[in-house]
Amino acid sequence: MTDGTVLAGPDGALRCPWALSTEDYVTYHDEEWGRPVHGDDALYERLSLEAFQSGLSWITILRRRTGFRAAFADFSIQKVAAFTDEDRERLLADPGIIRNRAKIDATLANARVLVDWSPGELDALIWSYAPDAAARPTPKTLSDVPPVSPESTALSKDLKKRGLRFIGPTTAYALMQACGLVNDHLERCTSRTTGA
Repeated sequence: MTDGTVLAGPDGALRCPWALSTEDYVTYHDEEWGRPVHGDDALYERLSLEAFQSGLSWITILRRRTGFRAAFADFSIQKVAAFTDEDRERLLADPGIIRNRAKIDATLANARVLVDWSPGELDALIWSYAPDAAARPTPKTLSDVPPVSPESTALSKDLKKRGLRFIGPTTAYALMQACGLVNDHLERCTSRTTGA
């Protein structure tokens, strides 16, 4: 049982408590979560995976990420935008991903929208919603971490206005956490204190 504060892992390092439930989470927490992600394809991948995660545990997506990358051409916007109806049927039958019709359709539709954007436009748009880090309190416990923020709500609205699907404020906030727009590592977490 935890009060939501940092916990020591097997190596003695203090981490956010959610990171210690599986080895996959330890690696993800230490090497990826909260670190800045840039590039249109990389951000399209994160947008897509966060949408697939909606209603599920992140570990379900994390453990299938290799399958997702294979199924969606490494999340190349250009390649996914060219997927055909046959590709859609292939995805709906692929056991290596989450076979949710609405989420698959949104991932394909989003690529078809984004392929017409200028290079770097998705990156610039998403990062324009990064809040001022100095104005955000450092979370001490998990209960200090919000599920949404004014910035994630605004980002969600902006993306939807531009034609993107399956990106509500909670999904947008999870994207912001995962991609380093916000630093929600807890106060004494090793990843926060080492500048991850």
